[in-house]
Amino acid sequence: MTAIPPDCTVARYLALRLAELGITHLFGVPGNHLGPFLTTLRAEGDIEWVGTPTEGGAGQAADAYARIHGMGAAAVTYSVGAFNLLNACGGAYVERVPLVAVNASPPYEQWQNQRALGLLTSHMSPRTESNLDVYRQVTVDAQVISHPGLAPGQIDAALTACLTERRPVYLEVMEDLWDEPCAEPEAPLVRRDRPLGARGRAMLDNAVQAILTLIEEHPGPDGRPRPIVWAGEETDRFRLAGQLTDLVEATGVPFCTTVGAKAVVDEDLPQFHGVYNGRASHPDVHWVFKDWATCRIGLGAWSTSKNLGGEQCVGTDWVMAANGGVSVGTSYFPDVQLGQLLPALQDALVKAYGTDGLTADYYAEAHAHHGAPENRPAALEHHRASLHISGAPSGSRIRHPQHLTYDGVFDRINHFLGHETRDNWTVVSDAAFSLIGSMNLSLPAGAFLSQVSWLSIGWSVGAATGAALAPERGGARPMVFVGDGAFQETCQELSTHTRHGLRSVVFVLDNGHFYGIEQMLVHPSYYAERDGHGDPDDPDDPDGRGGHNGHDQTGPDFYNVLHPWHYDRLAAVFAGKHTPASGLAVADTAELDALLARLADPADPVNAGPLLVRVRLRRRDYPRAMAYKVPNPATTT
Repeated sequence: MTAIPPDCTVARYLALRLAELGITHLFGVPGNHLGPFLTTLRAEGDIEWVGTPTEGGAGQAADAYARIHGMGAAAVTYSVGAFNLLNACGGAYVERVPLVAVNASPPYEQWQNQRALGLLTSHMSPRTESNLDVYRQVTVDAQVISHPGLAPGQIDAALTACLTERRPVYLEVMEDLWDEPCAEPEAPLVRRDRPLGARGRAMLDNAVQAILTLIEEHPGPDGRPRPIVWAGEETDRFRLAGQLTDLVEATGVPFCTTVGAKAVVDEDLPQFHGVYNGRASHPDVHWVFKDWATCRIGLGAWSTSKNLGGEQCVGTDWVMAANGGVSVGTSYFPDVQLGQLLPALQDALVKAYGTDGLTADYYAEAHAHHGAPENRPAALEHHRASLHISGAPSGSRIRHPQHLTYDGVFDRINHFLGHETRDNWTVVSDAAFSLIGSMNLSLPAGAFLSQVSWLSIGWSVGAATGAALAPERGGARPMVFVGDGAFQETCQELSTHTRHGLRSVVFVLDNGHFYGIEQMLVHPSYYAERDGHGDPDDPDDPDGRGGHNGHDQTGPDFYNVLHPWHYDRLAAVFAGKHTPASGLAVADTAELDALLARLADPADPVNAGPLLVRVRLRRRDYPRAMAYKVPNPATTT
């Protein structure tokens, strides 16, 4: 970092504080009110400005950057920019992502004119606190900076809150304050952890004892304890992956993760038993988690609808440690922090059961399967024989091309990531079928990003920018899975990939121009007939039913049908003379195999820049994990 200058301004102060926190890239859309800050930012030289086509894309990029790096930032212009950024900030608030939202507002003089005369200039509202009021709903601290002498204290307070709470903060700065002098930064910013006093220590001890009691009161048929850990999102947000690894390795306790905590720790750990996502879990994972285990210990896991996958609640044989407290059965222990609970629980379990005392390969015991971890549910290798897709190791692939399916695509990608590619990849998954399909990929620690509670469709395309530019994942290529409807929301963010040469691969899962998940949620009976062989691009067969016109009682709801795009052709729109981008389409297993072979070849031109892949799927297809929602035609009338 450059030395602190002898004379400081508000713009310099903020730039220096952001650089001090390790932020290397600032995402956003410029405007006249923001210009002075960006000029100062460039002069300081520590932070690179990444202009994006939309404010929403900037927020998505900053969100993903923060998930990996620890903090991210986006900067926009008042009202028109800030309201566009609001959705991304709302998602970061819900999912505990530390994001700094900088909003450059009109100068002080214009605000005085507005108050005195009612004169409104560009982007202003008669409600002078309109921007502040809405951001107060999605931040842990929101500040309007209108006095240069107070700016350092306000900036420091907001950034400290962001560090401490792991949630967004908001800084609204008037344009004419950027170049005003202020005090220089003094003591470094630090996170303000909640101290563990006598009351807190007693509460922590009581929570740990209650967990031990729950384990003892729920033994297996052989009398031995059968707990299983459900590691969740807060192990990532509070940077507790190391403590989680220590706990499972010291005790031997098996664990699953939530979708949002997928790949927070190494999935090759022998204690790892897959992603538990309620009824949407792989059947083996669901059986191990719910039937074989006798109690479940949620550590940083959120009891959201997505994590519970069709289940409505947790039971009395659950522990849920999240959001600053611990519930054990029907008891609740407030003010118990996860970072304090993990080592205390580890010590108590080792004392009670000894080192590795909870080791129990539930999967092996339940299924007499003692193979390597890659042959377990996380990778789904042992189910390939039942799939209508190539994807087994070389030499055992199905020779005749077949139409692609969701499950076939992800199983084939899984084999590619584990056995064929030399590149490091960060998988960025969008909402809906993309997320359900990708949750069982077998990945190394830190190689998966998703937005699992807010579920803003299209998040993945902008998020891939931040994932690629975060220092911790430098050199890793983003692999994006996004539905066609979601991609239509944020397709222009591929321009940022191209501009910065990110070499991303964006798989647009085109199921016949259709909001598949919305149909599944509203009228899942549509999917009860999934054996049609029609062409979803055939105007005489719009829903792929092979001869029906799609207007019978089992046809799709009209509002879920999208306007069809040739997604792969957009790459040519974004490509430039010195910024290559490629696009292509795949519709069958042979074409997918050929594409993956090209991705494994560093010399192939498709690896020179971002690659946009249109994956053509049948409209009635859906991931196997969603089958629990689809009624059985044989049992319905």
